Amino acid sequence: MATTSTTGTITAADGTTISYREVGQGPGLVIVHGAMQTGHSQIDLARALSTEFTCYLPDRRGRGGSGPAGAAYGIEREVEDLDAVLRATGARYAVGVSSGAIITLHTALARPGALSKAVLFEPPLGLGDVDLGGVLERFDREIAAGRTAAALVTGMRAARLAPPLFAALPRPVQEWLTGLMLKSQDKGGGAEPTFGELAPTQRQDITLVAEATGDLAKYRPVEVETLLLGGTRSRPHLRAALAGLEGVLPHARRVELVGLDHGATQNAAQRGRPEQVAAEIRRFLLAAA
Repeated sequence: MATTSTTGTITAADGTTISYREVGQGPGLVIVHGAMQTGHSQIDLARALSTEFTCYLPDRRGRGGSGPAGAAYGIEREVEDLDAVLRATGARYAVGVSSGAIITLHTALARPGALSKAVLFEPPLGLGDVDLGGVLERFDREIAAGRTAAALVTGMRAARLAPPLFAALPRPVQEWLTGLMLKSQDKGGGAEPTFGELAPTQRQDITLVAEATGDLAKYRPVEVETLLLGGTRSRPHLRAALAGLEGVLPHARRVELVGLDHGATQNAAQRGRPEQVAAEIRRFLLAAA
């Protein structure tokens, strides 16, 4: 298995530097990470695919080795960034994870022909009843006040991604537990950004979800062959979003990963199941069109 990774950079349409990791050999595959992550968050997934594909793992703008999000941040900037990576590397496949799946889907919509195949892992498109504008206002106040744990809880509650037991706790207890987690990470001394360091970037992901909210029928023009991937243990709104896309996208099929949840694509050290996810991605990408 080709597991050694190298790093590189490309320049996005607005001049922002986008950093990426590269691992493997074969046709190009870009893996677009989700919230509270960098490209390294799916390095095990890339390594599991590295004997068949050259995997590129960009750090989305505002995090890792990439440049700032910028004042004009939104889906359009993220689409430009992914398009720039695809053009620079010659990759024709993309896997989008969570909010990264929103970016991948919108790239397929706005850039017809840019992708030959796309994999969407649980895009968070089922939050139409959440006041995301209000969520952003509260999140900004908490970040500005240095209340990082509170801001993370605000984002997590809005996205409905907390484990059921955690979600059932009163908000003050959630903030207290999140604060303990942040303190434990600060003592770890790892090379990757901590949740505390990544916390402000959650604003970008809330913005993406807010922009993407609406009738799924707007994705009907997407012609790329698409795999809709999710876990049977994932939250109902994520599974509902995949079911909705299955009924809209003209060339899509859906696969449910038994026993897995929203964290399945993450590295094994973060309790992901990258090998199981990679098996479905490999099967889809290598199948004849």
